[in-house]
Amino acid sequence: MRIAKPLLLVTTPIGVVGGLHAAWQLAGGLVFLMLAMVLLMCAAIGGVVLTIRREARAEALAQAPTRPKEN
Repeated sequence: MRIAKPLLLVTTPIGVVGGLHAAWQLAGGLVFLMLAMVLLMCAAIGGVVLTIRREARAEALAQAPTRPKEN
């Protein structure tokens, strides 16, 4: 995992860009539909990640012990 994760993080965007370039050569303007689909999926995944992080933060705050106020 020490090598695989960084390798995937680098090669996946390069592969997507290469795929978009190949789509441009094969289908021309239809690459815009493919790009729109990829951007929509990225936005959906980002929304899910943000929701999970927000809920985890709220749960951690709810479980944290509260300190009594000193007067």
